[in-house]
Amino acid sequence: MSTKLSRLIPALLLVLVVSSAIVLILSLVKRQNVFLPSSNKYGMVFDAGSSHTSLFVYQWAADKENDTGVVSQTLSCDVQGPGISAYASDPPKAGASLRSCLEEALKIIPAESHREVPAYLGATAGMRLLSIENRSAADQVLNEVTKTIQQYPVNFRGARIITGEEEGTYGWITINYLLDSFTQYSPRQRDWIHPQSAKILGALDLGGASTQISFIPKGPIVDQTKAAKFRLYGYDYTIYTQSYLCYGQTQALKQLLLKLTEAFSAFYYTFSFLNLTGGQSLAEVEAAVQKFCARNWTDLKSSYPKEKEKWLLEYCSNANYILVLLLDAYKFNQTSWSSVKFQMKAANTDIGWTLGYMLNLTNMIPAEALVQVNGQQYGLWIAGIFVIVLTLVLCLVGLLMYLL
Repeated sequence: MSTKLSRLIPALLLVLVVSSAIVLILSLVKRQNVFLPSSNKYGMVFDAGSSHTSLFVYQWAADKENDTGVVSQTLSCDVQGPGISAYASDPPKAGASLRSCLEEALKIIPAESHREVPAYLGATAGMRLLSIENRSAADQVLNEVTKTIQQYPVNFRGARIITGEEEGTYGWITINYLLDSFTQYSPRQRDWIHPQSAKILGALDLGGASTQISFIPKGPIVDQTKAAKFRLYGYDYTIYTQSYLCYGQTQALKQLLLKLTEAFSAFYYTFSFLNLTGGQSLAEVEAAVQKFCARNWTDLKSSYPKEKEKWLLEYCSNANYILVLLLDAYKFNQTSWSSVKFQMKAANTDIGWTLGYMLNLTNMIPAEALVQVNGQQYGLWIAGIFVIVLTLVLCLVGLLMYLL
């Protein structure tokens, strides 16, 4: 046994020395610095409109791009019930109405990220009107939604009434972002670049109680109160934005505006129902609206049995109001009509002010540096593991031979 052991031990030691040398050499050659994949950040925005509230959840890479997050929509949740301004006489119900969407949002956001998720609530024209009519009631409603959101493990940044100009500006950011006007991915460069031939579009926003128009004018903006300036993806922008609360001022027009659905959707839903979102000429649109409005109520109900009567009653007046707004107020004509597009979504994302709001806010969220580690190429790492395993197997075989 002693003779056998005396021969085996040197052999095993030699194998261990050789394998250790190989592993050491492999660990030292061709090492390189690599970046670990960035983590995702999340944010949520409540759009508290005049007729309903929606919650949108967005995500972006933590390292961001030119200081602005490349944001995508992860969730859209419609809150049951009317807009929060409808709860002026019972404010606690405004907060309670948000719970189901908050719980749904937290299900799709990783639990370890919950407490760092920035959450905002922006109230639009419905709350603007309530604030004018009864400021105390408006404050109570905002206090109640604040209490509710603060009960959830998110980084709540506040509930406030945004101005019409802010709503128009953020809507403009949203539509141009979704159409790749600010930044787009270049497969050739494998990076996000500023498109040289980007077409910057104007935005028309028709809400339940207000309407906004936002665009980059050809000349200087004389009234600087209508100018919005911001920086996105390393570039500065200045746009003209104008908001009209209760446009027209008469009581009849106020009632009509209050019946219209939210945001960009008022344009889209009405013209989509009339099959007028396919790029028809102005003459075709006007003829279709006149033809629809000339039909009697019995005929309409029998033709659209699944349509809610409330909506069916409003399509004629809504369509005519939209034409008056676009042609008489915003001065579109037979020639420029072809530039008007009616859309509810772009790039599988809802068109509205909330995405633009989140994009702008990511400018204020510090970018996280990518984690850099020093390591080997995958093939060398595999080779090192193979040598270690082979050494252990040889040693085990040697010991078995010795014992037997």
